[in-house]
This record gives sequence, C-alpha cells and structure tokens, in this order.
Amino acid sequence: MTLTAKAEPISQPQPVARGELVLVVGPSGAGKDTLMLAARDALAGDPRILFARRIITRSSHDTAESHDTLPRERFDEARRQGAFLLSWQAHGLGYAIPRSVESHLAADGVVVANVSRTSIPEAERLVARVTVLHVTAPQEVLASRIAARGREPLSEVAARLSRQPPLAISTAELVEIVNDADVASAAARLTAVLTRLADRAAAHARRS
Repeated sequence: MTLTAKAEPISQPQPVARGELVLVVGPSGAGKDTLMLAARDALAGDPRILFARRIITRSSHDTAESHDTLPRERFDEARRQGAFLLSWQAHGLGYAIPRSVESHLAADGVVVANVSRTSIPEAERLVARVTVLHVTAPQEVLASRIAARGREPLSEVAARLSRQPPLAISTAELVEIVNDADVASAAARLTAVLTRLADRAAAHARRS
C-alpha cells in the first residue's frame, strides 16, 4: 500500500485586531484630497491619527499630492516581498500603502488611507476594524469639477463617471460624506468621524 503525504494547509495571516483603518474612497472630482488635507491640518495635534503616505510609481513633481515614489521595477519587487499593506493599479500606475502603518494600528491608532475602492475586500481581510469613508457629490458637480481641470474632453467626463464600480463592502462600516458645496462643513464632518474612531480604538484598548 502506498501512503500519500497529507498536504499541510496554507496558513493565512490573522487580521490586525487593534486600531482602526479608514479607507477614503470616492469618484474623481469628489474632493477627497482637499478634505483629507483639511482634516490632517485640523488633527495635527492628535497623535492617535496617522494619515498614510502613499507610494506611487510616478514622479513626485507630477502631482500636488505629497507621496513617495518608486520605479516600477522596485515597486513590483517590494510588493512581492510583502512590503505593502495594500496595493492596486490605476491609470497605468502602481499605488500602495506601506505595511509599516501596521505599527500604528498595533498601538491602537487610526490610520487614514486614500485608496481605490477595489482595495476594500483585501483591507477587510487584513484588518479587523475597517471604516470606508465614501466622499461623493452629485453627478453634475463631479462633472463640473473634472471639466474645470481641463485634462480631458467634456465628451469623456460622463463616460469616466459612469465607469465607477460599486462599493463592495462586507464587514466594514460605511460612512458617506457629501462634498457638494461647503468644503469646511464636509471637512468638519470628516474630522469628527476620525475623532470618533480614535475614541473607539482607545475604548477597545482599555477593554483588552
């Protein structure tokens, strides 16, 4: 009789159980960067909240966003080596959130990351407590903001907005912020949400 060795199951990493991961998502023109910058300034004195610095395969001179740059070859190698908590592709570029933010989560902090909505399922698998913060605005407002950038013909704006995939949320908490007029009010709501989550993380830490 031939004995066949039983295959060992592949172990899966346990989700990060501490802290709060906030994923900021939304369509182009919603004003995610503007609101995040305002919230970061308002919360500069709160060490519990960390705004993750993204890694992108493009020059830092090509955008107003402050980010770290990696050439495509080094980006792909870093991803293979597990250096990223989340990574995704968009517009021919690679984007990532570094795994180093896990240390802030482990210290019962809040990590805020501007990501693609396609990253939500992976984030839910990797982190126990995830909040999806969906920044949006009416279609006509989004179209007007995109057109004002002058980067693409008006005929392509509507098509671009219609290509937005739905939010695939399983276990995350969903918070929606409509940024259609008063930026200060929308930024204040974002700041309040992040403060609430920081308080919740602290409460979980006291109970553990």
